[in-house]
Amino acid sequence: MQHISLKAFAKINLGLLITARRPDGYHTLETVFAPINWYDELSFSTAQDLVMQCSNLELPVDDSNLCIRAAKALRAHAGIGRGASIELVKHIPFGAGLGGGSSDAAATLGALNRLWGLDLTREELHGIAVGLGADVPYFLGEGALSHATGIGERLEELGYSLPFHIVTLFPDEHISTVWAYRNFYPRFDRAVPDLKTLLGLLCEGGDRSVLEAFENDFQPAVFDHFPAVRQARDELLDTGSFFASLSGSGSAVFGLFDSEEAASGAFERLSGKYPAAITPAGFRMNG
Repeated sequence: MQHISLKAFAKINLGLLITARRPDGYHTLETVFAPINWYDELSFSTAQDLVMQCSNLELPVDDSNLCIRAAKALRAHAGIGRGASIELVKHIPFGAGLGGGSSDAAATLGALNRLWGLDLTREELHGIAVGLGADVPYFLGEGALSHATGIGERLEELGYSLPFHIVTLFPDEHISTVWAYRNFYPRFDRAVPDLKTLLGLLCEGGDRSVLEAFENDFQPAVFDHFPAVRQARDELLDTGSFFASLSGSGSAVFGLFDSEEAASGAFERLSGKYPAAITPAGFRMNG
């Protein structure tokens, strides 16, 4: 029996600007994805049928699960009917804006492409990933910073990493993306900053003043409706973060820190209160 085991890492959004609403109801955005050292563990084995188990019994393992949807989309694309046994040990909180489900789906595409000997190209996998969700294609990439536009599916890998340590907290609120898009406060008439250029100034030039442009348009409404999320963000600032924000549609928040010592101190103080992760400077999902 063939067997593949791997880690599926989470992401944060360094800035998330919602730029317009399309006629089909989808919103266009501009954001920067950054990987963090918080991951799920997945195992894949050959099997007669397509079956799944998950350590978190709150998560469904039927066709509503992104891993099963990814596997079926891959089978349909390849024109095959093979099976697989998928085991998911869930560590990334769901409903947190960390892309855990999307990362699991991307991991499933990559692993089953190997397990089933399909040899599909990254471009083909990207096409399948877009149909699963706007965040999924990012997790097929090289694992560093990426700039995203469109509905999140137009990706440009930037080739560099954040030079800061990151502490990420989950305030135990589950916020759906649907709720976030229904309740955010639109600002479609503003001039949209060029996050890609500003990120270069931050990462390669050390200009922290550009962080003022890295707003998250979901944050004001989330803070208004979920005060515990605002409190978690404030605690990151109180423990030494020089920039802290909501990730994605929330509820996770993250803080940037200058040094490993500062990040470790904040992590030690806050990880007893919140599920948390610490990510070293320069982190990439693929090493």
